[in-house]
Amino acid sequence: MKHVLRQIVSYFLRGLIFLVPTAATVYVFVQSFIYIDGIIHYEIPVLGVEFPGLGLLTLLGIITIVGMIGSTVLAQPFIYWGNQFLERAPLVKTVYTAVKDLISAFVGQEKRFDRPVLVKMYENAEVQKLGFLTREDLSDIGLGKEKVAVYLPHSYAFSGNLFVVPAANVTPIDAKPADVMKFIVSGGVTKLEDLH
Repeated sequence: MKHVLRQIVSYFLRGLIFLVPTAATVYVFVQSFIYIDGIIHYEIPVLGVEFPGLGLLTLLGIITIVGMIGSTVLAQPFIYWGNQFLERAPLVKTVYTAVKDLISAFVGQEKRFDRPVLVKMYENAEVQKLGFLTREDLSDIGLGKEKVAVYLPHSYAFSGNLFVVPAANVTPIDAKPADVMKFIVSGGVTKLEDLH
C-alpha cells in the first residue's frame, strides 16, 4: 500500500513539474494579451462585433510605423528636439532617461547586457556571481579605469543590482548573453551548455 501511495505522489509531483510552468507561461501571456489588447479597444459600431487581438495588432502597427518614421532623415531633427526637451524637463528627465536607457540596454543598438562576466565581490572571495559588464571606464564619476560597473540580475525576478568592483575581479564568460541571463534568472536551473 505504501508503495502505491508513494508512486501516486511521484506521479502527482511529475505532473506538477509538467503543468505548472506551462500553465504559468500561458497565464502570463494571456493576461498580457488581454491587458495590451484592452489599451485600444476595437469594436465595429455598425455590426456591434468585437475583434479580440485587433487592439494589440493596432498597437504593434503604430509602434512599427513610428519606428519606420523615426528612422528617416526627415524625422531626426524632431526626435533630437523632443529628446532634448524630455532630457531637460525637471522630474520628467529622471523617468524618461531611466526608461530610455533600460529599453536601449535590452533592445537598442547600444545593448548593455551583452558582456557576461563572473565577478568576485572582493579580492579573496571564494563565492562568485554571474552578471553583465555595463561600463569599463568610470572616469566620468571620478572612479577611473581601475573600477568597472557590473549589473547582477536577481534569480526569479526582473530586477538586479549595480555593483562597482575592481576590474581585476571580473572575468569575461564565453557564452551567449541571453543564455547567461536565463541561467541567472532561473537560479541556475536552466542548462547552460555554452558556459566554459
